[in-house]
Parts: sequence; C-alpha cells; structure tokens
Amino acid sequence: MSETLLLRQVPSLWRRYLVLCKPKVVSLILFTAVVGMLLSTPGMIPVDRFIMGSLGIALAAASGAAINHWFDQRIDAVMERTQGRPLPQGEIAPWQALTFAIGLGLASMLLLTLWVNTLTAVLSLLSIIGYAVIYTVYLKRRTPHNIVLGGIAGAAPPVLGWVAITGEVSTEAFLLFLIIFTWTPPHFWALAIRRRAEYARAGLPMLPVTHGVAFTKLNILIYTLMLLAVTLLPFAIKMSGLLYLAAALVLGGGFIVQAWSLYRSPGDELAMKTFGYSIFYLSALFAALLLDHYLQVLLSVPST
Repeated sequence: MSETLLLRQVPSLWRRYLVLCKPKVVSLILFTAVVGMLLSTPGMIPVDRFIMGSLGIALAAASGAAINHWFDQRIDAVMERTQGRPLPQGEIAPWQALTFAIGLGLASMLLLTLWVNTLTAVLSLLSIIGYAVIYTVYLKRRTPHNIVLGGIAGAAPPVLGWVAITGEVSTEAFLLFLIIFTWTPPHFWALAIRRRAEYARAGLPMLPVTHGVAFTKLNILIYTLMLLAVTLLPFAIKMSGLLYLAAALVLGGGFIVQAWSLYRSPGDELAMKTFGYSIFYLSALFAALLLDHYLQVLLSVPST
C-alpha cells in the first residue's frame, strides 16, 4: 500500500504523523535489528533489553524518516511517488514535523542510554545523522553514488540490535552489516530505474539519470553477484550452518536471475519486479539466518 493511499484511508492527525515515520521501512529496519539481537547469543536474551532495544531502535529509525520528510518536502512535492505525503499536502506544518522528529530522536537516545547501553545510543545517533543529514542533505543531491555511500547508515540496524544485547561490535555483526550494505544498491537502483523521470524532474543525480538505464542494470547485476558471495561468509566463518547456506544459495540465485532478466530486457518493465523480489529476498535471508541459528542451538543441547 502506498503512503498516499494509507493517508487517504486513515486521515486522522496521528495517522499523518505515522506516515512521517515511514512505517513500512521502519518495520524492515526493526526486523533486521531484532534478528541481530537474537543472533548475538546462543541462549535466551534479556527480555527487558530486547523490548527497550527494539523500541529505542524503532524510534531512532522513525526520527530519521521524519527528518528525511522535512528535508525532502520540496522534492516530494514534484515526485508522483511522494507528493501525497503529509508535508507536500500541507497536512502537517514543517515546524510540527521537525519538532516531532527531534522528539522521537531524543526519546530514542534517552531510552537506549538509560535502559540498554551507551554504545547502542551513540551508534543509533550516528545512523540518524548518516541517513537524515549526510545522505538526505548532501549525498542524495550531489552524487550518483549516493545510495552506495548512504547505505552505510541503512545497513546499521542488525549491528544496533547486536550491540544492544552484547554491548560490543563483533565480526558476526559486521557481516550482517555487510549483507545489507551490499543489498541496498541493487534494491534501490531497481526502483530508481522505474522512477528515473521523477528523479530527473526533481534534480536528483540518481544513477539511471546520470549514467543511463543500461549502465544501472549492469551495476545491479554486478552487485547481486557480489551479494551472493557476501552472504556465504556467515557459513564460511561457522556463524551459520547448512540450512542458511541452502537458503543463501537459492535466494541469491533467484536475485541473480531477476537481475539478469532485468539486464537483458529492453526497457524498465522488470524493474519493479526486481525491486519487489529484493524486499522478499532480504526478509527471507534474515529469517533463514534466524531459523538456522536456533536449529544449531537445539542440536547443541545434550540429550538427557
């Protein structure tokens, strides 16, 4: 469901603020953060830290999304995909959106600092700055490599989840980060191909605008090949087992097939299909990581 349709169906004021938070995006962020939490230890994780960590990370993500709305209100007004958002429609005043965003961020920092740990709070703050300021204000408007560099902030959630439970960054957490970092460009470029005319009208130097559709398709294919290699690393370091390996190969192979079909197609008719598969891919891959993790835990329990 698009943000515009969501807003029309639930026109109350609090629902408009909910749209500012990009709930579908935050849901995926929270899912990967929760997976990071659950993978961080072979045993049960503290319930209080799990709840507070999830809430704090979700609030931080929502804060970054709302700040993104505030900065992008002019751009959103000229793009069909985003012109139904609350700020371009005048449903919420800019100062109200910014105040709301700052309030979410402060609540996140307070919650994470007091009930989780300081490192998670600091990394969450850096993620907000990375996405809402560095990416939105500078990279998005300056370079066709925006989504690659901006992906650093977008890949942080599983690390945040891991740190929320353990209090430290490990090699395994970094691999989760690397998977999302490599996944982000082909995921977003597929959408950018379909929406290239809107990005051009908004004056944004997205890759299909600056370098053409054919070049973007080639890069999507290259990144899906890289992604398959990266997703094998958890198995290589014995972080995961055969169940995850099988899932990574099947899902990665499917992504490569989608990217190859897009590359070979003459136009952009397969762009949204590739984009849709990329969302399914990441969700299924992290679910496989989680299932494999608990399968190994069960197998390691000595029989009585």
